[in-house]
Amino acid sequence: MMPAAFEPFLRQAPLAVLARLTLESLFDSARLNALFEEHAEDQYHRELFFAHVVDLLLAVVLGTKRSVNAAFRERSGELGVSAQAVYDKLRRLDLPVAEAVVHDSACHLGAALIHLGADLPEPLPGYRARVVDGNLLSKTERRVGPLRGQWSRGLPGRVLAVYEPARDLVTHAFLEPDGHASERSRMEDVLVLAEVGDVWLLDSGFCTHEVLARFDAARSCFVVRQHGSMKGRPLQERRDAGRAENGQLYEQQLELDGPNGDWVVRRVTLVLDEPTRDGVREVHVLSNVPAEKATATALAEAYRRRWSIEGRFYEMAQTLNAEPGTLGYPAAALFAFCLGLAASNAAALVRAALRAAHGAEKVAEMSREYVAREVRETWPGMMIAVEPVLWSAARPAAPEALAKLLRWVAKHVAADRYQKARRGPKKPPTKKGAYRNGHTLSTQRLLNRRRPKPP
Repeated sequence: MMPAAFEPFLRQAPLAVLARLTLESLFDSARLNALFEEHAEDQYHRELFFAHVVDLLLAVVLGTKRSVNAAFRERSGELGVSAQAVYDKLRRLDLPVAEAVVHDSACHLGAALIHLGADLPEPLPGYRARVVDGNLLSKTERRVGPLRGQWSRGLPGRVLAVYEPARDLVTHAFLEPDGHASERSRMEDVLVLAEVGDVWLLDSGFCTHEVLARFDAARSCFVVRQHGSMKGRPLQERRDAGRAENGQLYEQQLELDGPNGDWVVRRVTLVLDEPTRDGVREVHVLSNVPAEKATATALAEAYRRRWSIEGRFYEMAQTLNAEPGTLGYPAAALFAFCLGLAASNAAALVRAALRAAHGAEKVAEMSREYVAREVRETWPGMMIAVEPVLWSAARPAAPEALAKLLRWVAKHVAADRYQKARRGPKKPPTKKGAYRNGHTLSTQRLLNRRRPKPP
């Protein structure tokens, strides 16, 4: 199915081939430039096209280049523009373009995902689960002029992301360049997406009367942790609702003061067997999912699945450089994070192809760190050995053909080679003596003392 030049990599590093084929399909130059034309507000094309900027910054996000300047030096002869032109393009990038890159990645890869037929189970059967969470970008270096005279480092903004656990795709990203803005500053854009048949999994930061009432008015369901400021009137004593993995469950009806009058929701309370690090012993979850559609146990488990988006952010931090500290301008930093989200969607399609070839249970036991490490180590040599024109020729245009090719390549992967390392239970830390400043010890003498003396 592929030219002979790919054979050594299919035998030795098929995961790198899978990743490259997926990224080649996702970051197609013609589609990226068309996306820019559709969503750009102030910027325009001249000598430097949007696809060129994506190519440079993606090398940084994937970790193949240390900085935008390093990527530019390698391609400066092809681009015919100065490094300053690249930086100017990045710092003035229209945020709707960056948001469109994430949504386009979900649409494009989602079409291939349908043909793979390897979706994960929905947290609540019968509903399409959608998780909302915000991510505050890390502090950057003081490269921006106004920051150079400050002791504090700058915050380049935050991202509000919408994630679908069943497809393992981030479908939308709403960008806020003000790093001190509220997490709910772009919530209005999320509420527009609410549809019948959705169930929205949210943290307590989004638990307000207005937000919950808007979801309910759109006939969308929600499962949200109750915020301390959200007051209500219990209409009954809480009743026993069974056991969860980490505590006892109770349920009762709660009357809320909505913008359109009083209304009633379900409140599921989890009394933890062990308190959290913050000393919390009870977790309250509010929902408008009908009782006949989901039990209290199902709602508690669905809320726990909300952490899947936190797992996506953590994976990006471990395997991608989606928050380069050198990009101080908010537009550039937010765009890099959006490219990281798009690349993580590509990784989700790779995992779907592996599930289609090897089964969900085996893929769930594969270490994402081991997978990312192999791709990073193989990537430079593979890009030298296989000409870019061969990658373009091997990339199918139709989603069905792409899914078929990815499934075929995934069968070359020995999934057992990438199993997660399992460790035993942690031992309690050994008590240490009093601290002595500047004191050192000979490791060899300590080891000699531990050895039993010969008889």
